Amino acid sequence: MSNIQNLLLDSLLGTKHVDSAAIIKIHERTVLVCSPGFNISPNDVRVLINGFSKNPQQVRRDGLYFREKDYVCVRADERSLYAKQNNSGLVVVQTSLYLLVATYREDMYASVCVEAVEKLGDYLRKKGS
Repeated sequence: MSNIQNLLLDSLLGTKHVDSAAIIKIHERTVLVCSPGFNISPNDVRVLINGFSKNPQQVRRDGLYFREKDYVCVRADERSLYAKQNNSGLVVVQTSLYLLVATYREDMYASVCVEAVEKLGDYLRKKGS
């Protein structure tokens, strides 16, 4: 297993408040690594990347359609995108090279998921990624 895969599993899934996670290479529009069983289609990659390139107010207003679910956007800016679908949710954090994507279920704390993804994003930014 690669170092980046270990980083993803340890820092995100290791919290027990992240259900699934992935790292997407922005410029290539491809999934670099993902947790087992978390398949992200090319269209879903495009949706997430477009979520940052569009006007954040539009994303907040329109929400996101990700992995065949409609999400209501609760935060959208140049660094982070948070969305909910009933009692589950999606957290996406952008660095210069990557999008960090994490989901949580209703039996998990959204705040812990957000904190873990944001911390990993800060770490990768410091590394220049």
